[in-house]
Amino acid sequence: MSRYIFLFIFLFSIFNGSDLYGIGPNGYESVRFKIYEQDTLKESQILYNGILWRNRYYKIREDQFLFSKEFLSGNLSINGQSFKNLNIRYDIYNDEIMIPTNHGAILQLNKEMVDSFTINFDNKTYKFTKIQEDSVKGFNGYVNVLYKGKNALYVKYKKEIDFLAVERKFDMFYQTHRIYFVKDNIVYPVTGKREFFNLMVEDKVQIRNYIKKNKLKVSKKRPESFVPVIEYYDSISQ
Repeated sequence: MSRYIFLFIFLFSIFNGSDLYGIGPNGYESVRFKIYEQDTLKESQILYNGILWRNRYYKIREDQFLFSKEFLSGNLSINGQSFKNLNIRYDIYNDEIMIPTNHGAILQLNKEMVDSFTINFDNKTYKFTKIQEDSVKGFNGYVNVLYKGKNALYVKYKKEIDFLAVERKFDMFYQTHRIYFVKDNIVYPVTGKREFFNLMVEDKVQIRNYIKKNKLKVSKKRPESFVPVIEYYDSISQ
């Protein structure tokens, strides 16, 4: 009986509040819910767990999302269960992901249940995993896995708000990122090439020769540029 009561409340909220579609100024819907439908497989019900999303930042120039404000194709793992070919959008300002529902609303997923996800953009697949512990400042939540071997490389995307950045009248989102190198299970923030090379001091000469020989350009602006170096480091390290 409670199932049908919920469905009535859910449909009523949609038809009586257009801001549930992501255009309202009043924040998030406070009620957590699961969507149940006759044509929804029981195994898939775990996916539809979260809160209704509202756009609290509609007055700010640009947007809070990674790559695009449009939903992008991707996969998701939630409580160990995999879902493929979903439409996913990643809010990197709040570090939350969302999916559209069959009712036209947008659902912000329960972060405690999400294990990992992928997003496809510009013919490239970006793999994200959730870090539980904040062992180093900023290294928590969803991080992009750039490389994972003996050692690992991650990047954390973030957006901040630059207040009154446009004509001294409008706030604007701008994007930043932080790179993290995991060596011997210890997390090191990478602020530049020099600091990165110092973490591999025992093989620094070999690594510099490898970079020079292969004409590699390593830059913090391009986090993926560190990957070939770490792959080589893993191949020569004991």
